[in-house]
Amino acid sequence: MSGPEDRARRSLTEAPTDQLVDRLAAELERSYGISRTELYQVDYRLAALLPLGGGEAIVTPGHPAWRCFDHQEPIVSEGTGWFPVGMRGERRGVLQLSPLPGDPAALAELDAVATALGHELAAVAATTDIYLTARRSRRLTLAAEMQWELLPGRSRIRPSFSLAGQLEPAYAVRGDGFDWSDDGQRLWLSVINGSGEGVAASMLTSLATHALRNARRARLGLADQAALADQAIYALHRGEQHLSALLLELDLAGGTLTVVDAGSPRLVLLRDGEVTEQVLDKQFPLGMFEDTDYREQRFELRRGDRLFVVSDGVIDATAQQIRYGETALDRFLRRTGPMEPLDAVRSLLGDLRAFVAGDLVDDAVVVCLDWLGPQP
Repeated sequence: MSGPEDRARRSLTEAPTDQLVDRLAAELERSYGISRTELYQVDYRLAALLPLGGGEAIVTPGHPAWRCFDHQEPIVSEGTGWFPVGMRGERRGVLQLSPLPGDPAALAELDAVATALGHELAAVAATTDIYLTARRSRRLTLAAEMQWELLPGRSRIRPSFSLAGQLEPAYAVRGDGFDWSDDGQRLWLSVINGSGEGVAASMLTSLATHALRNARRARLGLADQAALADQAIYALHRGEQHLSALLLELDLAGGTLTVVDAGSPRLVLLRDGEVTEQVLDKQFPLGMFEDTDYREQRFELRRGDRLFVVSDGVIDATAQQIRYGETALDRFLRRTGPMEPLDAVRSLLGDLRAFVAGDLVDDAVVVCLDWLGPQP
């Protein structure tokens, strides 16, 4: 005979795509006596938790919902439980439940159910707009819509690495982007510092991203991936449009990092509390010239190393004719040591928004990668 957790999970897998939370709420009331079930999803800026059913967003730091989201653990406050909703490191939001049963075992079951909800949200994302629409505190520009659809996610956790990235201005980003994939043995990461305006910039980044994916899935080496993307862009634009990119491949068994710098964003290493910029062999941006040959570099990472990739939109952000600059960036990166990658990325971009007193004018992308060391 199935228990309440199994029945709750089954209610999710059997629910129509538009009724995941409704069917789950009905089952939780029958099995646990919970009368209120509300899903709060994090918005595109990572600045607000938005209720699926409409209502007031949660934006106050220190709120139990944010503590749950930040620490990725259940939080109980004044009889209400907040449970993290996500999958494989991708944080989607929190689930609010009340009143809570007094049995600690039931709280562990509800935590598992919230995780199952995260998996179901990912499974149905391509078939309905309900959950994507509810994540928006305002309308996305068309270019931003295209950019967000390109992304593999915002965070990823595996035993040997932890990874996160974010785009700004989140609701109006144009050409910056990132992509990643892993197969258990290697991690591939590309970060694009786009060029141009509006939809044209987004289309150029889309072409580069799909060309790089096509080459990666054909099992080409990193230099050949760059060359294929370079040829694809040049064939269409004949050098009139090009973009900068940084391509990384991490050997998860030993920590060897292979890099191709195609006029790339900045690569920064945080090791033992010290920040150093990795000296890269800067090569031509993708699509600038015909038949460019790209060269690979290799670095050895140590267990506990943290890498940041930041576009020029971060360093060149300006407020009252004062540039954010490398010094402020390095100082802030040192402070991120104890943070998880997504929190480090969110904190850096929050500091940048505070510096400019609002949304960024130019695109900015930040990606953070922790190398946790080879695993058995």
